[in-house]
Amino acid sequence: MLAFVLAFVVSTVASVVAPPAVSPSAVSPSAVSPSAVQPLPKVVVTSDDTRIDKSCRIVIEEGAVIPDTNGDGVIHIVADGITVDFRGAVLRGGAPDTNPDQLAGIGIRLSGHSKVVLRNLDVRGYKVGLYATHADGLLLDRAKFRDNFRQRLKSTPKAEDASDWLSPHYNDNNEWMERYGAAVSIEESKGVTLRRLEVRRGQNGILFDRVTKSQVYNCDCSFLSGWGLALWRSSENLITRNAFDFCVRGYSHGVYNRGQDSAGILMFEQCNKNTIAENSITHGGDGIFAFAGREALGEAKAPEGFDHTRVGNNDNIIIQNDVSYAAAHGIESTFSFGNQIVINTVIGNAICGIWGGYSQDMFIAGNRFERNGDAGYGLERGGVNIEHSVNNVIHDNKFVGNACGVHLWWDADEALSKTPWARANSTACEKNRLSFNWFEGDKVALQLRHAKETDFADNQLIGVETEFAVDDDSKPNVRTGTLIGWTQPTYEVMGRAKPKGARPHLEGRHSIIMTEWGPWDHESPLVRVVPAGAETRYDLFADGAVATLVSGGSEVTLNTEPGKPTVVRVRARKPGAHRYRLKISGGGLDQEYAGVVVSAEWSVTLFPWTVDPREDLEGWRAESKAGVTAELASLDLTFAMGGPRDLDLGDAVATSTLGADRFGTIATTTLPLQPGRYRVVTRSDDGIRVTADETVLLEDWTWHGPTVREGELVIDKPRDVHFRVEHFEIDGYALLTFEFIPVD
Repeated sequence: MLAFVLAFVVSTVASVVAPPAVSPSAVSPSAVSPSAVQPLPKVVVTSDDTRIDKSCRIVIEEGAVIPDTNGDGVIHIVADGITVDFRGAVLRGGAPDTNPDQLAGIGIRLSGHSKVVLRNLDVRGYKVGLYATHADGLLLDRAKFRDNFRQRLKSTPKAEDASDWLSPHYNDNNEWMERYGAAVSIEESKGVTLRRLEVRRGQNGILFDRVTKSQVYNCDCSFLSGWGLALWRSSENLITRNAFDFCVRGYSHGVYNRGQDSAGILMFEQCNKNTIAENSITHGGDGIFAFAGREALGEAKAPEGFDHTRVGNNDNIIIQNDVSYAAAHGIESTFSFGNQIVINTVIGNAICGIWGGYSQDMFIAGNRFERNGDAGYGLERGGVNIEHSVNNVIHDNKFVGNACGVHLWWDADEALSKTPWARANSTACEKNRLSFNWFEGDKVALQLRHAKETDFADNQLIGVETEFAVDDDSKPNVRTGTLIGWTQPTYEVMGRAKPKGARPHLEGRHSIIMTEWGPWDHESPLVRVVPAGAETRYDLFADGAVATLVSGGSEVTLNTEPGKPTVVRVRARKPGAHRYRLKISGGGLDQEYAGVVVSAEWSVTLFPWTVDPREDLEGWRAESKAGVTAELASLDLTFAMGGPRDLDLGDAVATSTLGADRFGTIATTTLPLQPGRYRVVTRSDDGIRVTADETVLLEDWTWHGPTVREGELVIDKPRDVHFRVEHFEIDGYALLTFEFIPVD
């Protein structure tokens, strides 16, 4: 029976609606006979606040830099129905060597004019490339937005920095654009068409704020540090055959997978009846991140008489997309109703394929969920995870090798249960149906916690480790013999591009390689620097690149390991803190790096604690006497969601009873130091205190997420300095690193 149903799904995939006929007013000049096309008059742009009131071709002197001096746009489009062609012109707002987070201003401004056609844009060096408001019928065709604004990221390959998290929950006052910039920002418009856009080396691609009945297709907004396409209160839009790949931050492979609210497609605050079809949305923080919104939940002021019943991101069709290899979730859709998530490829997402907390009446069908959840958090992991799931149908999907196939549950979420949304809608976990799904090799096929009336009909389970993990409240109704077919929703598809599968060489989350400015594009040469106390590692992503010591050879040693990438390690030859300079050349690189490596012998005691160190420090310290000791060359302990036994810290630690929570670390070392000023930098989760001899250099003795703290030490004569580092972990993510850096 299952084979029949799967065959039915495949047979219906091609039944899409053909693109609608193009009206004469939308026909591009290239579609008209050459004799009918009149050359556009040229307008030379040399300065800020250039007004364009007629159809023309823009000319800009090669290499010219035209800053937006007053922040309202360099080129102003001030007429309806005109065509402006930028072919061959580069509109640049900042010098090429300007740091991306210092870029400012708007390249092109359009407000209150309809049916404008903009072609062949090449916009660089602004915070916002194109900003359009009340621009009904706008057509933006063939445009490149490169090297525009993006924030400098503080997260490193070794540790996350919490300050890098985005804040998408607020945008009614233009917060997205003002905080994070964009290649294109469109507001309060309808009937807009964006096609053939390429966005690179920026933070955000396209922002839609109250945009309706518009089209985005054949665009490639990839390798960005924020959102490829972000929708705010935007509905009935058609988004097809685009690439929104590698829109990500907050990721270091095998170290942490946070995502930090980046996404290929973001949908916030009541975005309804959108069609998202045949897109490639891989390697994002999330692939698609959809949240009903603060107004929908009642956390923000709503209009008088606002009814929270069935309010969310509702009735969207998400079909035939690739939402694989996300740092967090392939699709996150919360507090919403009636969404159809069908025939998508959902592979290798770190936490889960679909996270659907508090969502109802969803239809999840025909998808392939494979190898999701290998870096999940606790019980949130696997193919489909829905907290407070009501009346959702999970039908005719294939689950292969997931940490858990489907996990549905209810928990006592007191804060959310008091919101107006929760009072107007059910918050139970009940009346869900799983039918005709294939589970193969999953660790758990179905997990239920406080889930009522779950129907489990005609599913196939092959080689799963645990078929059902259910509590006493959640016995599913397991039955067979109820074959039901289903009809794929019809949808329009615009665009000729086939973005899915266009980057097969980048499959897998290991291809997410972050820099301080965002994800690496896998094309330009890159040097990634990974300091780790006793050594500093340089990863050379450039064919033919070599590294040579310029200075410091008597104090440090250089080791090169060929491969992809070439790995260069700089290590200290003797105890102490040692400076060096390194030159990297070849493969498009010609750069020098200055650094410091520290050789130390750390004695590290790790111990479980029962005395809260924030309340009784001496009692906590006394518990360390029952701990185990490891000798380490550096203090670089990324426990992540594990504990000391998950790191290679020696047999004593590996065979101890230390768990992943409520453990302490006390580490000591003595360093011979020359006169000078030094900086101590720690990253910790949770509490941290560092002393040099008897002086406290830094302290944050609190329960906190990954946090950077710095202290300073001045040495007036050569001497040995005794360092003591104390750290406690309460629960969740755990981290302790120590860097010692000469300042002058």
